[in-house]
Amino acid sequence: MDKKIESFGERFRYLRIEKGLSQIALAKELQVSKSVISLWELDGSDPTLTNLIKISDFFNVSIDYLAGKD
Repeated sequence: MDKKIESFGERFRYLRIEKGLSQIALAKELQVSKSVISLWELDGSDPTLTNLIKISDFFNVSIDYLAGKD
């Protein structure tokens, strides 16, 4: 059975890996630094609403999914 993805960081990392992107490549796509991508994946900080929208649009998922409500 697959492990349930709990946190934003885990969901975000999963989406990045599924798309075959490095942290650097995703940082360029989202116009943030690689260290920001790393912090988000480690749940060290949360993206702003503007960045959540960018992430949602880029991965074609809902903000509810990213927040763990889906």
